[in-house]
Amino acid sequence: MSNQSLLKKHISAGKYARLTALADEHGIIAALAMDQRGSLQKALSSIAQREISAAELVEVKLLVTEMLTPYASAVLLDPQYGLEAAEHRAKKTGFLLAYEASGYGKGRQPSLLPQWSVRRIAEAGADAVKVVMYYDPDDEVALNSAKHAFAERAGAECEIYDIPFFLEVVSYSDRIPDEKGLDFARIKPEKVKRITREFSQDRYGVDVLKLEIPVTMRFVAGMDDQYDGPYAYDREEAQHHFLAVAAEAHVPFIYLSAGVSESVFHASLELANEARVPYSGVLCGRATWQGGLAAYVEGGKDALQTWLEKQGRQNIEALNEVLRHGAQPWWNIYGGRDQIEIVQTPAPLAVERRSEYCS
Repeated sequence: MSNQSLLKKHISAGKYARLTALADEHGIIAALAMDQRGSLQKALSSIAQREISAAELVEVKLLVTEMLTPYASAVLLDPQYGLEAAEHRAKKTGFLLAYEASGYGKGRQPSLLPQWSVRRIAEAGADAVKVVMYYDPDDEVALNSAKHAFAERAGAECEIYDIPFFLEVVSYSDRIPDEKGLDFARIKPEKVKRITREFSQDRYGVDVLKLEIPVTMRFVAGMDDQYDGPYAYDREEAQHHFLAVAAEAHVPFIYLSAGVSESVFHASLELANEARVPYSGVLCGRATWQGGLAAYVEGGKDALQTWLEKQGRQNIEALNEVLRHGAQPWWNIYGGRDQIEIVQTPAPLAVERRSEYCS
């Protein structure tokens, strides 16, 4: 192997092909997130004032996927309610499948869906595996060690089956329970920075990090007309936090919308764009489609379809416009496409799509 080859980023052929399938023609991951389970059921039930059925969850996911994936590079779904929706995505839209169980245990310890494996996710036709984990860099060593091992196992499993591993890590602090408040806003940038440093390490096998916006937008001075302080940071300080987090990333990273409104998420990305942060796109869910939930409860399938045709499409196209002004190709983190060396993987590790996981 030449010295020049040693300097390049080595990516397996399968992972490279699948990452390409998840991004648009410019290498930007403009993905729609529709893998919510418990939170989606809770939101719909709150509007309807009754329990929402599994069949209704399946229908909502199918409609959102069918109507909005023509404007997305990929869609993230879950195996419990989203497999039928996956069959209705736009032809050239990539497909990620969630691997984690909904919710968490003591110490916010994550767990995986017991009837699923990375092999089964690949057999279901997914282009990537997504796992979410809550993590506090300042938590007990034993607790964080268990979370490190959890991420290592998921990454190793993805390595075996030659499929990209998307790891979403969400910050928290048991010492400051209000994660939307000012006190947490002040410490959030440092936590996201340390999260990025930790999970960019090769040992985890992460192909794309799915990160939080590192600041709480309400507490950026001048960002919320309905709030007049106190603030955690001014605009320049907020941009510095974006860049400080990005400097710790050694793998491509994208932003999650974390349930904020469309306008707040757009403002977050515009702040990143101004700072020239080298993020590679988004996995955006509720900021795009949450406004349609009331339409579904009030008017059923037809009402949601009408909302998605108009407002939903407008939301996702507006988001794509923001991405066009700042997001960078996922391969830029490695110095460009020509700095990637594609490595062939052994044929025995390949899997074929199986219909039992696709309906």
